[in-house]
Amino acid sequence: MFTTVELPLWLLILIVLFAAVTFATHFLNPTVRWFFRNRAERVVARLNARLDVPIQPFKLARRHDTILRLLYDPAVLEAVTAHAKDTGVREDVAFSNAERYAREIVPAFSATAYFGFAIRAARWLSTALFRVRVQDGNTDLLRRIDPEATIVFVMNHRSNMDYVLVTWLVGERSALSYAVGEWARVWPLSSLIRAMGAYFIRRRSRNALYRRVLARYVQMATEAGVTQAMFPEGGLSLSGAVGPAKLGLLSYIVDGRGDSDVVFVPVALNYDRVIEDRILTETASRGERRFRGTFLSGCGFALRWGFRRITGQVRRFGYAAVAFGRPLALSGFAGEGTARVEDLSRALMAELRGAVPVLPVPLACLALQRAGGPLSEEELTAHMAELAQQMQARDAPMCVQSHPDDMDPLAMLRLRKMVVDTAAGVAIAPEKEALVRFYAASVAHHLDDAALQRNAKDPTVIET
Repeated sequence: MFTTVELPLWLLILIVLFAAVTFATHFLNPTVRWFFRNRAERVVARLNARLDVPIQPFKLARRHDTILRLLYDPAVLEAVTAHAKDTGVREDVAFSNAERYAREIVPAFSATAYFGFAIRAARWLSTALFRVRVQDGNTDLLRRIDPEATIVFVMNHRSNMDYVLVTWLVGERSALSYAVGEWARVWPLSSLIRAMGAYFIRRRSRNALYRRVLARYVQMATEAGVTQAMFPEGGLSLSGAVGPAKLGLLSYIVDGRGDSDVVFVPVALNYDRVIEDRILTETASRGERRFRGTFLSGCGFALRWGFRRITGQVRRFGYAAVAFGRPLALSGFAGEGTARVEDLSRALMAELRGAVPVLPVPLACLALQRAGGPLSEEELTAHMAELAQQMQARDAPMCVQSHPDDMDPLAMLRLRKMVVDTAAGVAIAPEKEALVRFYAASVAHHLDDAALQRNAKDPTVIET
């Protein structure tokens, strides 16, 4: 029993390694997981005490458990069988495909990452790039919505800054679950986005099995009361105007089997400067939705801006404004199937268009565009005031009443060389007409779209 045994050094190292792995797996890891889980539960309890909409248990479930729950959902299993029959593959292969889709979609929410890092980073970035304005009156609307209802924020998509801005502004009230496109599926960005509770979607996929897995995840989250945020346009606006809604995600929510109501909260955003404006206008001019911007070019822009900020050579990009439309309850829309979804989408987009804030730079672009020729600075100011008065009469959210010198819209247009000074006055630079049109389109509908005269007694509207 006490006989000395000689072993080669490599075998001793291997035995010690296996022993260490066994110890970690059976003793250390469970203890560490319990410690962090217990700590996370205490953090969530403190957060729920101050949030208007508490974090739902579904959002806090382990990612692996949510994936299994999704995979063994009867509707997904039925879709697996149908996919195997339609494509001629074995059912286990079809199930593996469904599992791959589920792992791609399901997020891994971390309250620490969301409230400890994301909210602070979003606040810093938003205020560093813009002067942020929020429309008065509706910022506490979440407190007036039925606490048993599921809230879905519906936003127009002007810029990728939309994610950052809304995350910060709603962060003191709720934790949002975004639907994020394929552009963000790059390491390490994808891991951070998943930790913030976002789920990835393939916007152009026509695979029936994939669509079923995605639909059931959205429906399960909605039935569980998870607060969500979505861009019904399905992508960034290339024209600057609020576009028509795509019905995919909306139809999934409407077709869900939840017992509680769903309340859609329109959130309209606008900017004095959209960071991606040149990329978007160039894409629109080519007539195809293929962006020339890349992740590396975005990193290059961020590094240049950071260097200018450190050296004191940078100024903010003007105003970024957020306004809330009137919440719409799903229970207020009768009918079934596509007709109900279309009625809901029309009402939501009308609310969104009516809530888009009017900012100085878009208003100046609209005034120059409608003038049809050069204007003196005094004429431009008067024309902007006239347009603002007409918009205000139609209840458009106005953020143009006053601004400091560093936010002067004409100075900002000159800085970007979007206008030129001629003997006859200020005129649009010929090579920048597309940019001017892009910004003007974001507010022009307040004058041109007669459908914006919304019915104040609409029974589907939750008054705030």
